[in-house]
Amino acid sequence: MDTPLYPTGTDITEAALPKGDLKSQWTNHRFDSKLINPANKRKFKIIVVGSGLAGGSAAATLSELGYQVDCFCYQDSPRRAHSIAAQGGINAAKNYQNDGDSVWRLFYDTLKGGDFRARESNVYRLAEVSEEIIDQCVAQGVPFAREYGGLLDNRSFGGAQVKRTFYARGQTGQQLLIGCYQALEKEIANGGVKMYNRCEMMDLVLVDGHAKGIITRDMVTGEIKSHAADAVILATGGYGNVFFLSTNAMGCNVTAALRAHKRGAYMANPCYTQIHPTCIPVSGDYQSKLTLMSESLRNDGRIWVPKSKEDAKAIREGRKTAADIAEADRDYYLERKYPSFGNLSPRDISSRSAKEVCDEGRGVAPTGLGVFLDFRDAIERLGEDAIRARYGNLFQMYEKITGTNPYKEPMQIYPAVHYTMGGLWVDYNLMSNVPGLHVLGEANFSDHGANRLGASALMQGLADGYFVIPTTIAPYLAGQKPGSITTDHPEFQKVETEVRDRINKLMSIQGKRTVDSFHKELGLLMWDKCGMARNAEGLKEAIEKLPSIREAFWSDLFIPGDADNMNQELEKAARVADFLEFAEVMLYDALHREESCGGHFREEHQYTEEDEEVKSGLLSPGEAKRDDEKFSYVGAWEFTQPGQAPILHKEWLNFDFVKPSTRSYK
Repeated sequence: MDTPLYPTGTDITEAALPKGDLKSQWTNHRFDSKLINPANKRKFKIIVVGSGLAGGSAAATLSELGYQVDCFCYQDSPRRAHSIAAQGGINAAKNYQNDGDSVWRLFYDTLKGGDFRARESNVYRLAEVSEEIIDQCVAQGVPFAREYGGLLDNRSFGGAQVKRTFYARGQTGQQLLIGCYQALEKEIANGGVKMYNRCEMMDLVLVDGHAKGIITRDMVTGEIKSHAADAVILATGGYGNVFFLSTNAMGCNVTAALRAHKRGAYMANPCYTQIHPTCIPVSGDYQSKLTLMSESLRNDGRIWVPKSKEDAKAIREGRKTAADIAEADRDYYLERKYPSFGNLSPRDISSRSAKEVCDEGRGVAPTGLGVFLDFRDAIERLGEDAIRARYGNLFQMYEKITGTNPYKEPMQIYPAVHYTMGGLWVDYNLMSNVPGLHVLGEANFSDHGANRLGASALMQGLADGYFVIPTTIAPYLAGQKPGSITTDHPEFQKVETEVRDRINKLMSIQGKRTVDSFHKELGLLMWDKCGMARNAEGLKEAIEKLPSIREAFWSDLFIPGDADNMNQELEKAARVADFLEFAEVMLYDALHREESCGGHFREEHQYTEEDEEVKSGLLSPGEAKRDDEKFSYVGAWEFTQPGQAPILHKEWLNFDFVKPSTRSYK
């Protein structure tokens, strides 16, 4: 099969990027942005889809400003948003440790960690706003860890040589979400936010090309309903469950983003998926999800495998334990390969290194896919009580799942799909190319480039919701007449009918296969061909095979029950149908990008012994090889039809303040 051809559209030149010095851009942009006076804010209605850290903070803050807000979530409460699963921490450039941190260093670490595939302006704003997030959350009562004297404590995370990560044991996401949830509940009680729980967005409604509402399905009654507003915000998380097995909650999906994509919103960099190095290894084909162990554990845990394949095999077969391997026979491979960062090397590099030693036959899990995360030295140095205070709930979780006491034996970990850096394209105002459609948090592509540094997801979600969108949505709304579009508009009836027809089509198939069987088949294909390592041959094979899976889905799917009440199989079916379409644009993006960068690792594009960077000792063989001349752009894809190549639009990245360099962590 020849390389699939995809049409190329126009370059994106309008991203609302501010002018001037990097350090003053956000301040100047806020001053230059149009304002809406308090009395007029009350006339505007905004729909927020998603109630995690990005959506919940946006809904609460916009309501506090005076806007009418309708907020939707498919969970039974905003408290159950997937943000609650985040464990290790949230970055901020406070420099409380006096160890050399600064806004500029956080900006540079984030840009470098993303392999120079993000916009300078967005990343600097994120670093700048990070300082305000901590103050906001402390004021809300978030119980961040504190030092003995009462000052906020910090820990380190991958890709940084300073301590800038604020945390609440291993429950940071949960505690931040509770703070956000309290702010949201206050606004619900005050009447500024109308909350719709157990209500899933099924489609986006455009009127004259502008996003003016959504169609939802009540997940309890099955009712299909239209909702109109003056602007729509999507804060619906990432698409990691396209791989079936991931660290994401089972309900996480791509539906809202894909529906917007099919209505004209560009999907940007969908091949940039993050493989987290610190997950509990797969134990069997019965699993439906994977469990994440916090990256914070890499502060005190040392990662290693035996130096010899024979010792690794003996461990796998139960003839030896970790304690039987002498210190001289252990390979602390991250410390060996990346001495400057060691066990806190960035996620993409750490994940590929784990895969490398396991591919060599030195894995220690029964499947061969696992490495040790060992706390022996830290416990000897600090004492078990100190480790228990830092990570106690994480250790307890690991023991409950595996039956192994990590205070006595090393944890076993292996990389797994975690976060998605790609998402809907947005400009500096977080508005997509569809006017009125704003996208926050993991659902957009904007801040992390090709690899997200640990502890930066919570930072971006809260930055977008608390501090960015309250300013940047006003310029759009200022040009709109509030309340001019209602659900009486014919477009709502048209899209509502399309939603009903799609649901009826799913229910009418009455085949023999379950939704999960199709999801697993898709996930295995995506993991094998577009997972931790990709190559052109495998990607072409997946593009060729995908239509047959989709065809089988629409001809042999079985959904029990009916559509007019609670039906979880129907919910899953609609989401998997969207994954089957989304996977295509993801594969095209991975195939067209003939380079390796961050989480996108093309086997054909890696450093070898022949490269000067390897000869000089700057890099090791096998590192990702970027091509800045050809691929220093955001790949923003326009939807055409399922089974038909999407159209590629490019937003070229300009680096005016930082020169892209070889990404070395040695």
